[in-house]
Amino acid sequence: MMSNDPGGEGSSSSSRPATAPADQQQQPPPPPPAQLSRYESQKRRDWNTFGQYLRNQRPPVALTECNYSHVVEFMRYLDQFGKTKVHIQGCVFFGQPEPAGPCTCPLRQAWGSLDALIGRLRAAYEENGGALETNPFANGAIRVYLRDVRDSQAKARGIPYKKKKKKRRKLSNDQGMSSSNFQASGV
Repeated sequence: MMSNDPGGEGSSSSSRPATAPADQQQQPPPPPPAQLSRYESQKRRDWNTFGQYLRNQRPPVALTECNYSHVVEFMRYLDQFGKTKVHIQGCVFFGQPEPAGPCTCPLRQAWGSLDALIGRLRAAYEENGGALETNPFANGAIRVYLRDVRDSQAKARGIPYKKKKKKRRKLSNDQGMSSSNFQASGV
């Protein structure tokens, strides 16, 4: 049997005081969803952009039918939105790191931007159910294309691309001293 006690067991008003005004009876809004990191947000945008690109093809291409050639064409498509001036072979500024004036050479996507894009899309493909073995973003032809872009952009700017060497860790003084002392003493 239900009691008439306003806060008692079985009462329909047990979660709020009986004297609370109507506007205070609303529950607080739910907390906002966890913020995605900058990388995760960019990966999601890139994935959605690539999906839209495939849907806009004539005829549309299903993700399961996508292969490395679609990925290369997508990167070429993105060149129209690039901001990096890439001098062509006949340009007077070809091979000059700091050109003296403007020219009509095309703007392209920078190699580093494309490389980062492919890394994000490669991860997104697998996160969205794609198999590692069929990942079109991991195809060797993509690496070859990116290498060609890197080399041609480096030539056009006159700055050869050099792979950064990993720094070797120095031995601490104690380790270095003990081995040199060992050799010096002839032991």
